[in-house]
Amino acid sequence: MCCLFGLIDYRHHLTGRKKSRIISILASACEIRGTDATGIAYNVGGTQRIYKRPVPAHCMHIRIPESARVMMGHTRMTTQGSAKRNYNNHPFPGSAGKDVFALAHNGVLHNDEILRREFRLPRTKIQTDSYIAVQLIEQKNALNFESLRHMAENVEGSFTFTVLDRKDRLYIVKGDNPLCLLHFPSLGMYLYASTEEILRHAMSRMGLGTQAACKIPLECGEILRIDRDGTLTRSTFDSSRLFARWQAPFWDTPYRSPWAGTGRSSASGHYLEEIKSVAAAFGYAPEEIDRLAEAGFSPEELEEFLYCGQS
Repeated sequence: MCCLFGLIDYRHHLTGRKKSRIISILASACEIRGTDATGIAYNVGGTQRIYKRPVPAHCMHIRIPESARVMMGHTRMTTQGSAKRNYNNHPFPGSAGKDVFALAHNGVLHNDEILRREFRLPRTKIQTDSYIAVQLIEQKNALNFESLRHMAENVEGSFTFTVLDRKDRLYIVKGDNPLCLLHFPSLGMYLYASTEEILRHAMSRMGLGTQAACKIPLECGEILRIDRDGTLTRSTFDSSRLFARWQAPFWDTPYRSPWAGTGRSSASGHYLEEIKSVAAAFGYAPEEIDRLAEAGFSPEELEEFLYCGQS
């Protein structure tokens, strides 16, 4: 499981040092979901910059320029494409018409090869399944709600995407993978991370525990755009394909979640739900994950089972 994170300083009140500290703390907190690679993207002087390395976040030397207003980031747990080859890591650069953008993805896509053939997209040296999203947007020759909708409705698997264009517009394409977005009106900024737990932990290290924050709702099937001035604009996409492979006809008997009435911690329950959200990308139905949990497998063992295979 990977992690998305970022900062929108829409009032441009934060110094470069403060932004660097916030992003460094956020990235380090996101290591819990991926240590194979770390990357960030931002715009400065009309140029988009992507800085990524095949190292854990705490090993990155992050320096955000004073003029940068929107920063998006990613910590990676490798599923396809070696992290040692830095071009396989997020964020990925893209170009659609006059729009230059960076894209990061949390989740697993399983129809990238099918889409590449179907839409006659060129092969590249990038082996990561996520890169098909970049190519689908590029083929539309524009970055907007329509091209993002086209991309989201064609990929299959699990996902949430973040996309940053050169005009400091950040798009969040919310699939079935989690993302928590908080607004700090008094500070003129937004912060986001893949889970609220990660975000709250990072906030405590930043000293933001007493700052009033409003949680911005995000539903599966939504596309949210945050402009550089903090304005929010929403659109939608058909998310039904996300759940197409969750049908398991051989499970024809009712099942009961192993967490119901067991007294297990809510954290374990949330962890299991995240694992179930990506299970379809590996060919498993959520019911199968529940049955394995009921048999005694811990969430950590189930995650290792999905990503590493049976031992």
